[in-house]
Amino acid sequence: MAPPPAVPAGARGGGRRPWPLARIIWTGVACGVLVTIAAAVVAGLALQQVSSDRHQVEDVADPAAIQALELAAGIVDQETGVRGYALTATASFLQPYTSGLAQQRDAVASLRTLLAGLPGARGELAVVNRRIADWHARYADPTIAAARASGKPVISPAIDQGKAEFDAIRTAIAAMQASISRFRQRSIAALNGASATLETAVVVIGAVLLAIIALFGLAVRRAVVRPIAQLAVDARLVAEGDFGHAVRAGGARETQDLGADVDRMRERIAADLAASRAAEADLQASTLELQRSNAELEQFAYVASHDLQEPLRKVASFCQLLQRRYAGQLDEKADLYIGYAVDGAKRMQQLINDLLAFSRVGRIAGDQVPVPSAEALDRARANLSDQIEQEGATIGSGPLPVVRAEEALLVTVFQNLLSNALKFRGAEPPEITVAAAPDGAFWRFSVADNGIGVPPEYAERIFVIFQRLHDRESYPGTGIGLALCRKIIEYHGGRMWLDTGHSPGARFCFTLPADPATDPENEHNADTDSQ
Repeated sequence: MAPPPAVPAGARGGGRRPWPLARIIWTGVACGVLVTIAAAVVAGLALQQVSSDRHQVEDVADPAAIQALELAAGIVDQETGVRGYALTATASFLQPYTSGLAQQRDAVASLRTLLAGLPGARGELAVVNRRIADWHARYADPTIAAARASGKPVISPAIDQGKAEFDAIRTAIAAMQASISRFRQRSIAALNGASATLETAVVVIGAVLLAIIALFGLAVRRAVVRPIAQLAVDARLVAEGDFGHAVRAGGARETQDLGADVDRMRERIAADLAASRAAEADLQASTLELQRSNAELEQFAYVASHDLQEPLRKVASFCQLLQRRYAGQLDEKADLYIGYAVDGAKRMQQLINDLLAFSRVGRIAGDQVPVPSAEALDRARANLSDQIEQEGATIGSGPLPVVRAEEALLVTVFQNLLSNALKFRGAEPPEITVAAAPDGAFWRFSVADNGIGVPPEYAERIFVIFQRLHDRESYPGTGIGLALCRKIIEYHGGRMWLDTGHSPGARFCFTLPADPATDPENEHNADTDSQ
């Protein structure tokens, strides 16, 4: 009787069942994904701010400060060139003025682009440009024009005003540089703040992820690892033979269900073990009965081979004496009756001998040794030499291998098959062919003849003991030969059958294990080459 199904642990108490393992895993994964997304958003924003602040410092403030210095240097070069030209009236002294003027134009153009987003600094740049324009209009351009016109050194009457204008330019440039410096400091402070925010976000995100991983690990340990470890302990106890030990598992729903399944398996094994022990007891009783029956069969075989044969031989002998001494002296019926008695005694003796041979196969085991099947065939042919000569039969064979068998039994198989081929002959003299071919770890033999053949519907019936297809008067025999052959072949681990596709005549096939010391394929190839 099958044990009742076990109830999962969570359902026994009527409480809510724990989460399944899939839900635990997906919850942990979802938390990790959400934290990762949040971390990516925060880190992205922080990185964007860091990039923006770095851009303000590296691409705006620093280049603007450099261009402001370039602008101041260009103005100084112009003032130097104007003063030198005014004092010497030499054109070469205007070269610093010319280069300073170009430097001024480039610096102002760059500053206009760089300070486009800084209203204060952009206004200061406009003041610088006005101061420069005033200096050019009131001092530099008139002084240069006067020196060119006279060709001599001149002292401009507006020199004091020019100095004042130049100082105003320097003051305006200094104010613009101070504004750019303040913007740079603010940008650096913002960059440092964004970097600190990014570092803090990374630390916090890392801490949160570590906490989630730790919690997830604890949940998995509680829901899976510990219950499976306990389940392994319980299963080990059951495996060691303690089938009364109940198996229980907590944790996730799957581990509880697994524990319940293992416990049901334990209960079923325990029930099967009890049934097996009962069956073993019955088997032991049957074995004892079989041993007793075998002993009785051995005794019967001994009696059949000795005690029954002796009176049968006497009956046959005296009937034969009556037949020889009184043949023709009694009436025809007496001679017929005596003939029946002699024939019956002989057939009874042959039947007993065949039954004994059939019963001995597999019961009295001999050594299976390498046997050259060609020699076994020659012995069978020698035993039937008179019948072969009488029937005018020809027996041919190809190369035959070495097989593992009991030689006497293999001779019996060949002899019975040859005898059947001679017995069930057709109108032509019997022609019998024995051949062999490799079949994996076996050799497949075939014995073919040109006799009357066997209808395909009787392919299995002919191997049943005492089954005959013809009357005894037409074809004598006990009907044991083919059954004995199949039993011998199966005793050796092979099989035997009738090839229903062969015509005319009959072809019987059987397999025998090859000798392990001989490779069937190599031996077959060697025999083919020798031909």
